[in-house]
Amino acid sequence: MNALQNVAIMAARRGGNVLMRYLNRVDSLSVEKKGHNDFVSEADRAAEAAVIEVIHRHYPDHAILAEESGTQGDSDTVWVIDPLDGTTNFLHGFPQFCVSIAARVRGRTEAAAVYDPMRQEIFAAARGEGATLDDRKIRVSGRRELEYALIGTGFPFRQKDFDMGPYLAMLGKVVRNTAGVRRPGAAALDLCYVAAGRLDGFWEAGLKAWDLAAGALIIREAGGIVSGLDGSENYLDSGHVLCGTPRVYAGLAKLCAHDIKAIVWGQSP
Repeated sequence: MNALQNVAIMAARRGGNVLMRYLNRVDSLSVEKKGHNDFVSEADRAAEAAVIEVIHRHYPDHAILAEESGTQGDSDTVWVIDPLDGTTNFLHGFPQFCVSIAARVRGRTEAAAVYDPMRQEIFAAARGEGATLDDRKIRVSGRRELEYALIGTGFPFRQKDFDMGPYLAMLGKVVRNTAGVRRPGAAALDLCYVAAGRLDGFWEAGLKAWDLAAGALIIREAGGIVSGLDGSENYLDSGHVLCGTPRVYAGLAKLCAHDIKAIVWGQSP
């Protein structure tokens, strides 16, 4: 197993174990509002500290980009960490959340792990070595036709001024032309579900690098396609993502081309 991948898995499991210790007392957690529909709890911070401790035990000189504590250090290798993707779900006892960790070396993601502590499932990948779920190789589904595809999405909830019109138009088209749409509320897990064939495609706008970095590598190593909504490679910066099996990805891009342009250019004039 790739050394970076191994550390990512260990750190993700450690963070998930910390989260589970807080789960039965969410009503008493200290919670702060960071922004519109954006919250952080003591569970997020404790899990993040645990993840960073594992990484720095093995790689003390590596840099960190974490959702709660920001940027630490200066190195060619940067660990991109979301200690609790799905905080709102977690705070409501809704069992869909995870720890997401990616190791990027000179700007390229080389290893990743996403851990779902509720199901005790660990999704992982290393560049060029494939993707796994609990050490078993996974591949995207063989789905070709949109009408039979199950698609995931997430609502662009963080920005108050986000123009929902193009997004809702896209949602309507996808609902009418596929087998169904799901919005579980933890993007990193949604990406892993595409990699494992549980979803056939996914799109969302307004995400952060720590939501996407790990899951994007896992999808690519599972044979899927990931890009920005406009087909570009800048999704970690823009936060807009479209992914899926090769045929489903192409079908979504064609079906929603007009709405995608409105979302992308509406957010990036």
